Amino acid sequence: MKSTNTFPLLLHGFFLQWLGQQRNCSGNTVRSYRDTWRLFLRFVAKRKDRMVAKLSLPDFTAAEVLAFLQYTEDERGDSIGTRNCRLAALRSFFSYVADCDPVAAAQCAEVLRIPTKRAMQPAIRGLELDEVSAILAQPNRANLEGQRDHVLLFFLYNTGARIQEALDVCPQAIHFESPMHVRLLGKGRKERLCPLWPETVELLKALLKRQPRANTEPVFTNRYGEPLGASGFRYKLAQYVAAATKRTPSLNSKKVTPHRFRHAMAVHLIAAGVDVTVIRSWLGHASLDTTNHYAQANMETKRKALEAVDTLVRQEKLPSWRQNADILTWLDSL
Repeated sequence: MKSTNTFPLLLHGFFLQWLGQQRNCSGNTVRSYRDTWRLFLRFVAKRKDRMVAKLSLPDFTAAEVLAFLQYTEDERGDSIGTRNCRLAALRSFFSYVADCDPVAAAQCAEVLRIPTKRAMQPAIRGLELDEVSAILAQPNRANLEGQRDHVLLFFLYNTGARIQEALDVCPQAIHFESPMHVRLLGKGRKERLCPLWPETVELLKALLKRQPRANTEPVFTNRYGEPLGASGFRYKLAQYVAAATKRTPSLNSKKVTPHRFRHAMAVHLIAAGVDVTVIRSWLGHASLDTTNHYAQANMETKRKALEAVDTLVRQEKLPSWRQNADILTWLDSL
């Protein structure tokens, strides 16, 4: 009797029942997992010289997963962070399969044992205030598109929102009266409130007056009135940064993305002396360790700390090693 290929049913159940219903994952998470599986299915099908529809669960071994991860780094040029995200999507599926099909538990366990890859954590090269100002000055606010981009950049810097969080903002999420704030929906469907500067509120009001939106419609749209996409805005930002670099050459050595405005806001808040736990809540970080990473990024903060130490040194002369005969004798005996 011919055995039934259970893989399509398992994959279908994983996306619709597990991710969509039981886990209630966000649309961004589902799309990210979907893209990973698109790549993985095509990769395995090519290696097996078989159509995707002909693949079955035994084809997806730990060896294939490892080969796929190496392919994403070597041939696609993905970062280690992206590589680990791909692995997380695959491991989530095999964890689901292990619960649904105990016969495949051994195969799933091999995949689940594949570790995430450690990557060097480069020091954050945050945007300085003059660099932020130079970028904000680039959009031509005389036209609607330039006004939208200026407001969005200002909003990103004010709130420290992730780009998709900002693009999803609707008028009903903005509290225009005191205390002025915006409600953001972040990772893991976590809501948080971020205060808004009066300047940001005025800019938002002006944009909505020029291009009215219903309470449930996104504030930031493209030229066709459809929700603005993250990739489209990244393209525009790259143009603004290129223009701003002529005025502020220091931008030439920095990779500026929408997320860099989130970094800049966090670093500048720390430099201003705002408590790190407040910043954690502001940014929506799950771990305080993530927020602490920004405390290392501001050169002005480091300079002030060094000056404080230097003042202490000047006030209290530190003892000289040469004045301690006992220690010198001990060192000579080694």
